[in-house]
This record gives sequence, C-alpha cells and structure tokens, in this order.
Amino acid sequence: MIPQEIIRRKRDGGVLEEAQIAFFIEGLTSGVVTEGQAAALAMAIFFRGMTRRECADLTRAMTRSGSMLDWRRADLPGPVVDKHSTGGVGDNISLILAPAVAACGGFVPMISGRGLGHTGGTLDKLESIRGYQATPDEALFTAVVKSVGCAIIGQTGALAPADKRLYAIRDVTATVESIPLITASILSKKLAAGLQGLVMDVKTGSGAFMAALEESRALALSLAEVATTAGLPTVSLITDMNEPLASAAGNAVETLHAIDHLLGAAREPRVQEVVVALGAEMLLLGGLVRDLDEGRRRIEAALDSGAAAERFARMVSALGGPADLLERPRHHLPEAPVTLAVTPQQAGHVRGIDTRAVGLAVVTLGGGRTRPQDPIDHAVGLTHLAGLGAPVGPGQPLALVHARSPEAAQEAAARVLGAYEIGEAPQVGPVVVERLVG
Repeated sequence: MIPQEIIRRKRDGGVLEEAQIAFFIEGLTSGVVTEGQAAALAMAIFFRGMTRRECADLTRAMTRSGSMLDWRRADLPGPVVDKHSTGGVGDNISLILAPAVAACGGFVPMISGRGLGHTGGTLDKLESIRGYQATPDEALFTAVVKSVGCAIIGQTGALAPADKRLYAIRDVTATVESIPLITASILSKKLAAGLQGLVMDVKTGSGAFMAALEESRALALSLAEVATTAGLPTVSLITDMNEPLASAAGNAVETLHAIDHLLGAAREPRVQEVVVALGAEMLLLGGLVRDLDEGRRRIEAALDSGAAAERFARMVSALGGPADLLERPRHHLPEAPVTLAVTPQQAGHVRGIDTRAVGLAVVTLGGGRTRPQDPIDHAVGLTHLAGLGAPVGPGQPLALVHARSPEAAQEAAARVLGAYEIGEAPQVGPVVVERLVG
C-alpha cells in the first residue's frame, strides 16, 4: 500500500478499508508514514468525516499500536470498569467516583490526563498531593488496582503510542475538533487499558470542549457506538457545563473539595448527582447491580458509610502519598499565600456564567497550561464560586481567588467579574442532560 493513495481516497470522500487504516497507523508508529502524510490524512478526515465502521477500525488500529493491559492475569474478583470526561471547569468527579465504585466491588484502572487550555486535569489535581506517584510502573499499577480496587494514574508511553503521535500532529494543524478523531483518540487508550465497560461524561455548555448541545450529542453518540462496535460496552451521559461543576477550580483546591465530599463535610448537589449517575452506570455495565436505581443506592451508601473515603485514602497511600491525608489534608496540600474576594458592585442573582473564562482565570494564576510542557502551580485557584441563580452582591462575593501575588489576584478577579452576568435568577436545568447507549 502507498500512504498517499490512502490520503487521496479519503480526500475524495471515499471509505477506507480496515487494512488501509491498519497499514497507515502501523506506518505512523514505525516512522514509515511521515508527519506530513499524517497531517494530510487528519485534514481529509476533518473535512470528509468517517463512517462508524471506519472510526472503529481506526480506534482498534491505534489500540494495537502499543501494549495492552490484560486484567485476567490479575484474577480480579470483579469487573474492570472506568469513566472518562471530555473536560470542564471544577470537574473533580474522578477523585470521588473511582473509590466509590471500588467500594461497591468494581475495579477502576483510571488512566487520566493533564489539563490543557481552560480545562483542568485529574492528574494535576492528584499531583498536588505531596508524594503522590502519578506515573507508576505497570507492576505497581496492577498491584494497587488489585488491592485497593482503584488507581488513578497518567498515560504511559506504551499505551496507544500512535494516538500520542497523531494528537501532537492534530494539535498543530487545526484538526483537533473532528468527532471521529476525538473518538478514536479517547477510546484507543481505554481499549488498551483492558476495560470491560466504560461510561463517558460528555460535557456541554459554555465551559465544554463542545459547547453546543448538538455537537455534544454527536460526540457522545459516536463514543458510545464506536466503543461498543470495537468490543467495549459504553454508555454516554451528557452533563451540563454552563457553570463550574464544583464550587472550586484549581488543583489543590479541587482535591480538598473532593476530600470534603468523600468525608461528608460538604456535599454539593450537582457534584453528588454526577457522581451517583456515573457510578450507577459503571455498576450496571459491570453486572454488579440489576438496574440503575440499585446502582444509585449502592454509590450513595458507599459515600455515606465512609467506604469510598477509605478506598481513596488507601489509593493515595499505596501510590506514595501520605497515609493521613484525610485527617490532615491542608498539611499535605499546598496553599497560595494571597486570597482575594471577588465582589460585584450591584446585588442580584447570577444570571449567566462564561465558564470557559472562569477556567482561563485559573490559567492566568498559573494553575493551568496552554501547552503540554508548561509547568503549573498546584496551590492557586478559585473557591466559593457562585453558581447559576445564586444571590450575590457587596456582601456576597462571586468567588475567592487564591494567588501567589496581589497583582495576580487582581488580574484573576477582573477575569472572574467579566465572566459573570448579574440580573434575575435564571431557570436552571438538570446537570445530567441526556443518556445515550451504543
């Protein structure tokens, strides 16, 4: 086969055969296919799209480009399930969800990513914990999953290396926003993780990667259908990101927020609803419950009893973190030296939020990155973020900024003020918008 003929076929609107896709991805991994050729095919796919079968073939080819985890050798006494989010602001769900599912008998080998742009990354949140080892070797990863029931780590170079190379090319050629390519990128890593079931949390709204509901729905359906076609039973939930999911945005502050939720010290309804909805789906996919109602009750019980918090503490300790994190979280999490309340001049209710702008305020503080290689400050961020419909005014701030300097705090505060619209209280919709099955 000749790479340029495969490019030509897709460029002209043709449908690629499985063998052609496999050849191209093998060539991308080995170096036979050049970066220019990969960029050309990505652009052709961007404009011409892919059928579900083509996307499934691309997903499988990228999965086979590296090593694959086989949990059968670990002889786990329960199903291997996972969740993946398309990213948002204040989305610390994984830190609560993985241990809750583990407490219900599931095994969750969660391979997470770092934040980029306005979105936060689960890995960055966990690395704010002193000593946490986010990139363990496979032996330790397997041991922690088997003994604790969950482990949240970063992607290794051995899993789906073709995806890593192709994503770097897409990032610099304006071909990231392609539903088939996004689908294959996400699912190739999940298939390589050896899962038996996957729940996708696809965000929609002003803080989402896909802001319009129609785009979010198309991506959610693509993920559910392609994953199931590729042999991974998947359900997609579309969840609202028209406001930050949690009242905290930033790495250490979101980790502390998740700990408070696990301990029951403070449980915000939107966060609780998403955790319970996703967890119930994971338990159902794993065959641990008869229906979603039973799944919801099991997840709620795991949180209320402290079993989920206990699993989280064991996971952190097993991966190098402090054994007393839940007892002394502020001792092990960094704190920014400057705090500043963001107060609107007029009283009213939060009518609208540019959630993406809130996320970018965290980036300006140093808590996020615009390039994968950028360093981040784990201590900075925003807390006490007002949600839609909340009363605000001179005595009721929109947020509390945590910064390294007064100047940085003022800049972030200005961005937060610009992100909020004050007026009459709006009609607030549900946080779980839709459920789509492959």
